[in-house]
Amino acid sequence: MNAVLPDLSGRAKGAWRQASTRVPGAALACVIALAATFVSSLHGGPQLLYALLFGVAFHYLSHDPKTKPGIEFCSRTVLRLGVGLLGARITAAQIVGLGLETALTVIAAVVTTILCGLVVGQRLGMTRAQRVLSGGAVAICGASAALAISAVLPREKDGDRFTLMLVVTVTVMSTVAMVLYPLIARALHLPPGLAGLFLGGTIHDVAQVVGAGYTLNHETGDIATIVKLFRVSMLTVVVIIVAAAFKKSRERGLVGTGAGRTPAKQALVPWFLWLFVAMVLLNSIGALPSPMLGALNDISRWCLVAAISALGMKTSFAQLARAGWRPLVLILIETVWIAGFVLAVILLRH
Repeated sequence: MNAVLPDLSGRAKGAWRQASTRVPGAALACVIALAATFVSSLHGGPQLLYALLFGVAFHYLSHDPKTKPGIEFCSRTVLRLGVGLLGARITAAQIVGLGLETALTVIAAVVTTILCGLVVGQRLGMTRAQRVLSGGAVAICGASAALAISAVLPREKDGDRFTLMLVVTVTVMSTVAMVLYPLIARALHLPPGLAGLFLGGTIHDVAQVVGAGYTLNHETGDIATIVKLFRVSMLTVVVIIVAAAFKKSRERGLVGTGAGRTPAKQALVPWFLWLFVAMVLLNSIGALPSPMLGALNDISRWCLVAAISALGMKTSFAQLARAGWRPLVLILIETVWIAGFVLAVILLRH
């Protein structure tokens, strides 16, 4: 018993020291997130994109020994927590209410968009991880999917820079789609059910889907939001498949530099995905009251904004420019593909 107490005391002191080193960087990420939120609420525009750009302006602090641990903590652990809590937005009843035909259309759009990214990205000379990341981001839920999928990919030399370029591009594409796609739906005289499928099944980010849907009418907005949340629910399946496909690569990347070190074993299903599934189940059975749901959604959003602020601090405008034209072309092609696919199915149904 006497031997156990000093051991516990030592661990507690070590954990406290580790936590204290993360405070300056984490606080900085939170301040940037607050600034981005204020500007977004004051002038409109995508909150995540503001957080990213503000973070990039403080890139020099990512190398400061005082702030680096907290920035790393926000860009990893806080990111995973935010993704896990996204499940509180979804219920099984919403998914069932879509109907089989709509659900199959969305699933086919997601799968073919990821395959499109793999094929086109290979032609553009991009790595397998980059192709999967871009395809998943466009197919599922934009910036949030990019952050979630990047969390289970192996570390690459330019991985963070590519992720940031991806977040910027899909956010811009999503904003353009929010303005353009309702005009297309109006021009084609789509009824609310099909218009909601088109908007929710093609626009990248949840906020832009909501904005585009309710621009047309309330019924379209409701349907578009549910379709979009169904796409978000597919994030769990996609991340599990990606984690399994890249498991060995991640373990090789974590091999220590010392002799005799063996690859670190990684869980097939990361903890934040278990959290995501648990939130969906709890929300489906009504175990989460409305005030708690609102709080969980706010916490999730705040975690993602703080995480992307930290990711922004880990890169620079010069680094983003060095990413080149290939990611932009790939994301544009994927965006056109998913929009064209869903629209073609809708026109056949209409």
